[in-house]
Amino acid sequence: MSSERTGVDPVLATPPAEPARPLADDQRSLGDIVGDVAQDLSTLVRQEIELARTELKQEATKAGKGAGMLGGAGVAALLFLTFLSLTITFLLDNWMPLEVAALIVTAVWAVVAAALAARGRKELKRSNPQLPKTQQTLKEDAAWARAQKS
Repeated sequence: MSSERTGVDPVLATPPAEPARPLADDQRSLGDIVGDVAQDLSTLVRQEIELARTELKQEATKAGKGAGMLGGAGVAALLFLTFLSLTITFLLDNWMPLEVAALIVTAVWAVVAAALAARGRKELKRSNPQLPKTQQTLKEDAAWARAQKS
């Protein structure tokens, strides 16, 4: 935990652990110091795990939206092929304006499939599985731990 962190942690909604208060002239025993460091590290690890869990949930939601859009594109593509098949059948069997209507429906489904595929692809690209907040806080924690060693 760096010295810049104060107040309530937004992810956990709990105040950070109080840093060890040195006695006058810092006369803490080695056992007290080790205990304080162990407690701080334990709190730090729990907070990092909670942050990673929260970020993964957010990214999974984004990826789920993209996957849903691609699923919709698959359904639309199946309907596109069905109407295209019906169109070809009516064109061969019937020389009436019915086939024009079937072509229009087929074209509409092609546009729907293309729009859903583009939107789903965009949603998948927007997801960021790298967990940038967790990476940043882990770097801060590593710097804090190095400062505690010296």
